[in-house]
Amino acid sequence: MLTFEQLFGFLPAAILITASPGPDNLMVLGMGISNGRKQGIAFGLGCALGCLSHTLLAVVGVSTLIAASPAAFTLLKVGGGLYLAWLGFNALRSSGGAMVEALQAPEQTLPKLFFKGVFANAINPKVVLFFLSFLPQFVIPANGNVGWQMTLLGLTFTAQAAVLFGLLGSFSGTIGQWRNTNPKAGSILDRIAGAVFIALGLRLIVSP
Repeated sequence: MLTFEQLFGFLPAAILITASPGPDNLMVLGMGISNGRKQGIAFGLGCALGCLSHTLLAVVGVSTLIAASPAAFTLLKVGGGLYLAWLGFNALRSSGGAMVEALQAPEQTLPKLFFKGVFANAINPKVVLFFLSFLPQFVIPANGNVGWQMTLLGLTFTAQAAVLFGLLGSFSGTIGQWRNTNPKAGSILDRIAGAVFIALGLRLIVSP
């Protein structure tokens, strides 16, 4: 099981990263605005569940790497830290002014929209790279069973993403209008997320 310290460090960072402006949540908002609340929720839950595929890849890859070479795992952590710091730097530079655009789609059933969300998230290579960089820093090898720790972290990330994306889909009209009329809100979230990314990246680099 995960320790309280692991969850206390992981969950707030995961929530902030999920809530900060990005392709997934903007698509969820756009889908809900143009097609309706249920459609936005279905698509959002699909996007969240797509994270499970990235969790599986991260678990298999990192567990294999640790078994093969602890030194290689250290290199992965340093590389992941640099990647997170780079993401943070770009977020700090972002204008945060992305508008929420309606996504006019042909009439589709809720299951189709759900699997469309799963597919859209699962094929995104940037999310794979993010999971490989983000999850390992919350793993404590000394606690044993690294694969299980990463699985629980991935499931936790997926669960909070499902809640947030479900809420985004449900209140897409109100939230979308608020985002479009308050571009500074996106900028503030970008700045906060950027600072968190850089802090996490630096911690990952300097941690033993």
